[in-house]
Amino acid sequence: MSDHALMAAIGGMDTAGIGRLLAVLAAIALAIGLRFAKLRGYQFTAWIIVAVVSGMLYPERVLKVGEFDMRNKWLILFVVQAVMFGMGTQMKLKDFVGVVRMPWAVFVGVLGQFTIMPLTGYALTKIFHFEPEIAAGVILIGSCSAGLASNVMAYLAGANLALSITMTSVTTMLAPLMTPLWMKWLAGELVEVNVFGMMMEIIKIVIVPIGAALLHDYLSFASRRGRMVVYATAVAAAAWLVFLAKGGWPQVAARGSSDVLPWIGVGGFLLGAVLVGLLYHLLTGVIPRLSAWTPVLSMAGIVYFTTVTTAAGRDHLLRVGVLLFLAAVLHNAAGYLFGYWLARAGGLDRNSARTVAFEVGLQNGGMASGIAGSLGKLGTMGLASAIFSPWMNVSGSVLANYWRRKPVTGSVKTRRADQQRN
Repeated sequence: MSDHALMAAIGGMDTAGIGRLLAVLAAIALAIGLRFAKLRGYQFTAWIIVAVVSGMLYPERVLKVGEFDMRNKWLILFVVQAVMFGMGTQMKLKDFVGVVRMPWAVFVGVLGQFTIMPLTGYALTKIFHFEPEIAAGVILIGSCSAGLASNVMAYLAGANLALSITMTSVTTMLAPLMTPLWMKWLAGELVEVNVFGMMMEIIKIVIVPIGAALLHDYLSFASRRGRMVVYATAVAAAAWLVFLAKGGWPQVAARGSSDVLPWIGVGGFLLGAVLVGLLYHLLTGVIPRLSAWTPVLSMAGIVYFTTVTTAAGRDHLLRVGVLLFLAAVLHNAAGYLFGYWLARAGGLDRNSARTVAFEVGLQNGGMASGIAGSLGKLGTMGLASAIFSPWMNVSGSVLANYWRRKPVTGSVKTRRADQQRN
């Protein structure tokens, strides 16, 4: 847009319109400015603020681009898979070896993740009396696994990074089972919860893309025979996609039972994951910097979810936004506090306890948004993740920097004793 066109557009606005435009521009200026400041670690949070401001002030423009609905279920599925794939590229198969090396520490952390947060979320819904679908969203984000933000915070704090990475990997793999069960138990009276259906959705939006990313890691050290198996599976996946593109699914649906069709659908997604993982692996050989770009794409996807969720739930946020933010603060603080002291009560050393605090306190907002979107409830169940996620990034950064300035002290002998206990 030229300067004259911009001035003409501004000239045609009323005072409220100019105020909305200036608010969005100020938020964008803040996000860009942090890139060149000492607070650049908060830049992602600043872009989340841009998303919230834009969604609140221009909901109609956010939700529709021309005639296209930005809440389209296939777009939501694609974006959430891209977000999870970006997360997966930061994970390695060797991360799961930590389960063998420190089983007790992992058990304590996973126990805290899948008890403290869903129960705290449930308690908060009783305290604040949110309407059913918003309350279900609070329970939903509490029932999700940890996000990769916990790994970043553990690193910044100088905590037990190996334990953090292992816990994130394990809780992510357990999410298809644990998240639907907690939702059924705690939110079943608020919204209809189909445990099997939600399990299938989580496999599609979480396990499939992360599996594709882990396949890339596997191919970096796979034997020749292992590579041949992957190549053959990728050919089968390509044939399956061609079959679907030519209208093959109605034929499958006509012959398969209602019990079998969901498994066939998930199987198709898993085949697609093999193809994507192989293509990504080949592309990284041609474009080495590709691995550095995928986390940025994940962040962009989260910004998209936050923008659309805020716009879709604008009216709800105007009514309960302050209370929902207060719930986010309390939920997050409870995760840090109870996670830390559960770990200490379980005999973990202070550094590992700090790690557990981050793992329990920081939830996977992208997963919660994806599940809400798949259920067609982005503007209600998705609101909690839109509010909780930015706050978790802020509080996690503050706590990580505080703990970094307060390193765990003690003799080498004491630290070795702590490590042996784990």
